[in-house]
Amino acid sequence: MNGPEIHISFAPELRLFVPAERRDGGTPLVTDGSSSLGHVVESLGVPLTEAGRLLVDGSRVETSYVPAEGEHVQVLGVERPQRVPGAPLRFLLDVHLGTLARRLRLLGVDAAYESEDIGDAALAAFSAREQRVMLSRDRGLLRRRELWAGAYVYSDRPDDQLRDVLERFAPALEPWTRCTACNGRLADTDKAAVEHHLEQGTQRSYDVFAQCTACERVYWRGAHHARLQTIVEDALREFGGAVA
Repeated sequence: MNGPEIHISFAPELRLFVPAERRDGGTPLVTDGSSSLGHVVESLGVPLTEAGRLLVDGSRVETSYVPAEGEHVQVLGVERPQRVPGAPLRFLLDVHLGTLARRLRLLGVDAAYESEDIGDAALAAFSAREQRVMLSRDRGLLRRRELWAGAYVYSDRPDDQLRDVLERFAPALEPWTRCTACNGRLADTDKAAVEHHLEQGTQRSYDVFAQCTACERVYWRGAHHARLQTIVEDALREFGGAVA
């Protein structure tokens, strides 16, 4: 590449995406003189879903801007909470984020999830068709142009993943209103109406039930309720301002 030389730096939270030699501040970069700044940023490993404001010599520019000789470029991270205009806030998670999907649903957040690997093209089309924010740890998937919107999930630990998504997007929380299996809405139901779904021990021990309006799965406060309640309480305590 033989073109203008610029200096480029990345916000601390973005440095994990770039080569090690570019993580300690501004570094020189020779461009081809015709590629957009968005292309330059992605070519260095940063998905544009993770890039916030782009500053050239202190002034904000769009991703389509073509940098010129001697300019200093700063790539900032996304502002939090991040607003996604144009559609109700809802998510799509790839095959590797099943636990996160179930926890978001537990909190009443609309979270579609593919339990099989349907491929990046199909996921991107799903995101665009239903206007869902694609959550993934796959940087290649997040670079697909057809995505409605996307976000990189920075941790591989479910507790940290949930905290990151709630902090970044501040979704309204409505615990215990969605099916953790299929994302459908839950409705209170009479015990008599769901007895045929229950084991005899459950019938004897519990009287309060809810049922998914989509897949008809039945819910009650069973042995795992205390663990789930802790997840809900922790989320409400830390992100209570987002409760619907």
